[in-house]
Amino acid sequence: MIKRTHTPERRPLISSIDFDRLSQLVEAAQYRRTHSALLTGLKSELENRDVIAPICVPRGVVTMNSRVRLCDDASGQSETYTLVYPEEADITREKLSVLAPLGAALLGSRAGQTIRVNTPGGVRRLKVERILYQPEAAGDFHL
Repeated sequence: MIKRTHTPERRPLISSIDFDRLSQLVEAAQYRRTHSALLTGLKSELENRDVIAPICVPRGVVTMNSRVRLCDDASGQSETYTLVYPEEADITREKLSVLAPLGAALLGSRAGQTIRVNTPGGVRRLKVERILYQPEAAGDFHL
C-alpha cells in the first residue's frame, strides 16, 4: 500500500510520455506472471494521476528517469535512486524499478513530500529531500 501526503490542489502528476509507456508496461504479458500484484498497484496509481504534457511537468515532481535523494525518517540516512523501467533496474547502480514498492511510491511524488511504503521489513517513511535530475526539467523528453 502506498500513501502520499498531498493537498487536494497538489494531485499526483504524470507526464503523458510516462503515462503511455507505463500503461503499456501494465498490459505487457512478460510481467504479469511475476509482478501481477505490483502491476495492479501501478495500474491503480496511473488511474489516479493528472496526465500533463512533459513540458508542463514542474521541476519538483519525480518522473521516470529522475534521480532522487531520500531521507529515511527512522534512521536519518540518505539514499539516492534513479527511477527506471524494470528492464533497466539494477539496485547495485542505484537504479530502482518502478515496479518495486518504493519505485511506485516515488512516481509523481514531490520534493519535500514524505511517502510511506510497505516493504518486507515493515513500513518505511521516506522524505523526498531533493530531485537531483529530472528529464523534463533538463529538456530530455524522450528518455
